[in-house]
Amino acid sequence: MAATTLSSSLFATTTFKAPPPHSSSFSHNFNPCTTRQSLPRVRATMLQDNEEKVKVKESLPSKVSTFDDAGKASIESGDSTSSSSSSSFEKFVIKVEQSVNIFLTDSVIKILDTLYHDRDYARFFVLETIARVPYFAFMSVLHMYESFGWWRRADYLKVHFAESWNEMHHLLIMEELGGNAWWFDRFLAQHIAIFYYIMTVFMYAISPRMAYHFSECVESHAFETYDKFIKAQGEDLKKLPAPEVAVNYYTGGDLYLFDEFQTSRIPNTRRPKIENLYDVFVNIRDDEAEHCKTMKACQTHGNLRSPHSDSADDDGDAALCNLEADCEGIVDCLKKSVTSNPAKLK
Repeated sequence: MAATTLSSSLFATTTFKAPPPHSSSFSHNFNPCTTRQSLPRVRATMLQDNEEKVKVKESLPSKVSTFDDAGKASIESGDSTSSSSSSSFEKFVIKVEQSVNIFLTDSVIKILDTLYHDRDYARFFVLETIARVPYFAFMSVLHMYESFGWWRRADYLKVHFAESWNEMHHLLIMEELGGNAWWFDRFLAQHIAIFYYIMTVFMYAISPRMAYHFSECVESHAFETYDKFIKAQGEDLKKLPAPEVAVNYYTGGDLYLFDEFQTSRIPNTRRPKIENLYDVFVNIRDDEAEHCKTMKACQTHGNLRSPHSDSADDDGDAALCNLEADCEGIVDCLKKSVTSNPAKLK
């Protein structure tokens, strides 16, 4: 919906003492955006002593990274020293990437906390305006790869478009709630989005893994903030009607795109109910959790699959995906385009 973040989603609410968590089928036992045991977060709303720490549920199994696979293969062939050195360097690079992402995310949260500590809907509007940016930035780079014959898997384009479509409807909901009433909020959101787009395109072209982790950080924070907002304002939200755009999006006839961005779920297994504004925010929160899990899956290169893919699709696309499985980032793609035989790409 939240990668972090800036998406989508770096939200915070006014200070409150949260009531006991509402009953929900969605459990929270996972925080995906951590590179160390204790990660400081800048928030406008401080956790109370009796408040449960919100975490995103992880339904995807842990993935083995590409450098782990390479390391095992090298050890088996007798090149254990070289493998260990390569693996250590890769881990160091990942740690640096994630540290930069966390710093950027927390810095933006601190700025937005200052500007929007007492205006929830306006903050949500600003952040949902920004939330769509990573996904069409990803698509821009992927279209460039496709034009040059570097990247031809359709699943990434399908899923990222569905994610953008979902975040757009979050934005439409916030507009219907009046979050875009002030000129300053519209001006700020639009100009941050432009900067964020340029930054994400550059980051994704250099290191898709880093770009996906950044979006994961943003979406994780978005989930936490929406959850805290629901706990604080839940009873009042239940008395308010749901915006029409939310009813149409979550209960409409064609929910293909709604299923498409939730890569850890089987299509048709999640069909939200929308009876009031409380239900709307519960579903936005759960959307952000699904984005977070999808961004986590994307960090293992070639791992993303469309929920609607089947064996027939695999057979039909296999010839077009061979290069994609070996090419990550513009530097690697340039190298592969020089050393590979173009005839094999057809």
